[in-house]
Amino acid sequence: MPDLEAVDMAMFPLESAVLPNQDLPLRIFEPRYVALVRHCVEAGDPFGVVLISRGREVGGGETRCDVGVLTRIIECVDHGLDRYSLRCRTGERIRVREWLTDDPYPRATVTQWPDEPGDPVTRAQLHDLEDRVIALFERIAEARGAQLPGRDVLLGYEEADADDPGSLMFALASRLPIGTADRYAVLSAPSAADRLAALREAVDTVAEMVEFQLSE
Repeated sequence: MPDLEAVDMAMFPLESAVLPNQDLPLRIFEPRYVALVRHCVEAGDPFGVVLISRGREVGGGETRCDVGVLTRIIECVDHGLDRYSLRCRTGERIRVREWLTDDPYPRATVTQWPDEPGDPVTRAQLHDLEDRVIALFERIAEARGAQLPGRDVLLGYEEADADDPGSLMFALASRLPIGTADRYAVLSAPSAADRLAALREAVDTVAEMVEFQLSE
């Protein structure tokens, strides 16, 4: 999918916000998504995943957000009776330009959405954010008597582009126990600098919740 080229694509709205470069398991049984899976498997096409802002995954009629991720099926297990288990991998960020018909499955015209120009995220800023995250995990581990893995594993950097702060922050956000709204704020931040601000706010929110829970 060339950068910024508008293409029509099958879409899978979910009740959770999904970030780039994540494993995504899915269980499929609703007829419209059975049709989507069959198409994508036969054609070798990816599909888009977006957050449902109102409504449910099953039944239709949901309200959908317009920022999501390109997703590819890595493994498909057919259980019979129109039931599938999928192992998927998310990739590039996409933006919906227009929603199309839902027959036989949701579809939209989308473009890739790379980070927009903005203030650069410095190594010092990223390191400060990493330290906040490590401190948060250490506080949780201390309360649970748990042992933490190494720093890079803890931060989720194994498969991230070390030279791309935007990619590193997506990896970092995928490891954090943040809510759906905060995760979508990270996903939909236009620039790397905006993503840094969203992540700082999310980390502070989680840290406050952890301290409140541990004080009870």
